[in-house]
Amino acid sequence: MKSYSIALIPGDGIGRDVTAAAWTVLETAARHSGFALTGTEFPWSCRFFKETGRMMPEDGIETLRGFDAILLGAVGWPAEVPDSVSLHGLLLPIRKAFVQYANIRPHRLLQGVTGPLRTESFDILCIRENTEGEYSGAGGRVHQGTLDEVAVETSIFTRAGVERILRFGFEQARARRGKLASVTKSNAQKYSMVFWDEITRMLAAEYSDVTVTSYHVDALAARMIMAPESLDVVVASNLFGDILTDIGAAIQGGLGYAASANINPDRSAPSMFEPVHGSAPDIAHLGIANPIAAIWSGAMMLHHLGEKDAAGGVMKALEATTARSVGTISGKDSTDAITAAVVAALT
Repeated sequence: MKSYSIALIPGDGIGRDVTAAAWTVLETAARHSGFALTGTEFPWSCRFFKETGRMMPEDGIETLRGFDAILLGAVGWPAEVPDSVSLHGLLLPIRKAFVQYANIRPHRLLQGVTGPLRTESFDILCIRENTEGEYSGAGGRVHQGTLDEVAVETSIFTRAGVERILRFGFEQARARRGKLASVTKSNAQKYSMVFWDEITRMLAAEYSDVTVTSYHVDALAARMIMAPESLDVVVASNLFGDILTDIGAAIQGGLGYAASANINPDRSAPSMFEPVHGSAPDIAHLGIANPIAAIWSGAMMLHHLGEKDAAGGVMKALEATTARSVGTISGKDSTDAITAAVVAALT
């Protein structure tokens, strides 16, 4: 029997609950499809930081390198550990070390889920550059604590980094409906974003079968709300992609349905899959966290591993569950009840 080794990092707050729920569903799907998933859990989290002074051990990256994929719950406990510490101590190092440069987030309404827009007919795939750009971490602060304090944050855009994420976006558009929206703010950022636009035009000549349109980020944000059905694949830098995908989560019914994948496209290292929502400390351990985004992320993991039938089965089970209005109203159904309904729909 084929088996995949999965690193499980439940993290903080509701991350533990939704990871356990997703794992239950994924193991069921694997059994039905004739393969096995072997999970190894790691306690790396803000609690781990408070105990050890690190978000993960020094050899954490090398420990993860041997796994086929990583399933992450949520990281963050802002009342105890600053978000800048938790993010730069765990999530960003994993993305960068494993060259997970493509962050993929699907935005569409599941059956039975009502979004805030007048239209329901949209299916947007957002591709966010994941390892450089505005989140490169280049910069510093001087004269701290004085009236002359200065903070500098430098965005880094490399030709290799911009070209590979745009090429990834073109390939995704080619496999879907043949439309690509490239997002910048080149009217205001005349170096990095003009550079991005130039590479977009260069690659467009190679992908004559894809219709590419360049948008300023503010115009694209408005389009996601006013005419989301006009969009297919959206590709953007780290910061712009981060913001736009929160709009995507909102129009698909909320963060409880927002899945994501951090992909290493050449598969030279493991990819990581995670729901977009945070750790939600205020509802942690109440048993009401919606696990659908985590389960959807798990389906994306199965698809990446090559188990497309199992991934499709999980998505059909999710749709069957939400079509029955289970998991569609915040707080109405418990985490366990939603999980059980998805498992039942799989069998």
